[in-house]
Amino acid sequence: MLPEVPRRAVLAQGGCAVPDAAQCASRVRSSYGDHTGSQVVRLSRTQVAQVMSTEAQLAQPTRIVAPYITQWGAEQDLTPRLVVRPGGGVGYASELPADRDDHDVLWQQVTARPGLGKPEFGKVHPWRQRRAMRELLCQVCAGPADRTRDGVLWLLRDYRGDWPSWPEGMGSVEPPICAPCVATSLRRCPALQRGAVAVRAREFPIAGVRGTLYRQGVLAPAVLGVANLPYDDPNVRWMVAAAQIRELRRCTFISAEGFLE
Repeated sequence: MLPEVPRRAVLAQGGCAVPDAAQCASRVRSSYGDHTGSQVVRLSRTQVAQVMSTEAQLAQPTRIVAPYITQWGAEQDLTPRLVVRPGGGVGYASELPADRDDHDVLWQQVTARPGLGKPEFGKVHPWRQRRAMRELLCQVCAGPADRTRDGVLWLLRDYRGDWPSWPEGMGSVEPPICAPCVATSLRRCPALQRGAVAVRAREFPIAGVRGTLYRQGVLAPAVLGVANLPYDDPNVRWMVAAAQIRELRRCTFISAEGFLE
């Protein structure tokens, strides 16, 4: 069973501007509403090295203009033809192995050109979100997320009213964060300024994916809508994933304001 992803918490996520950026735009409602899924980009080894070099330059504290997971204007959502696979589920007509993750879930194709064009703060780049989740990277600078014996650090919108033990057991589509980027985010992100909490989670298993769910159509797969599914749900074969989800367990609140000192 997939951990609960609170509706308000999901809608609150998104790319908030950091130094030299404009402002925080729409949250995950538009981020994940705009994506019909997400993907591993089809790149050669040389292209991957070039992208990683660009990402490393953008992640330098003096050069950050947008969070690492934010999609840029030059990064285009691709629309390869979807087909129904033999035995059920969706696939691409000209699918490559890199179009699926380790759980055989299909991801949308998006070009990778970080730093080109303007940052689109309402959009999250699926490949970078998935990488940050998989490797526990800071969602802002792409460095290692902060970790102590109390757990890995997450910075979240404050939705403690959702249920008494929030965020215990919550499914988060937001990657973790490093300590220096907490201060940057709190100072620059209007959404977080309306209420934020820093949380350390001792356990944070990858629990599933968020994306667009399809069904068998007359001529092609038909859209059912956006959903959160665990990897062991048989319907996940009908999904084009937009983000990976980690479940936060054994959580401890810490003072977010303490990072501003």
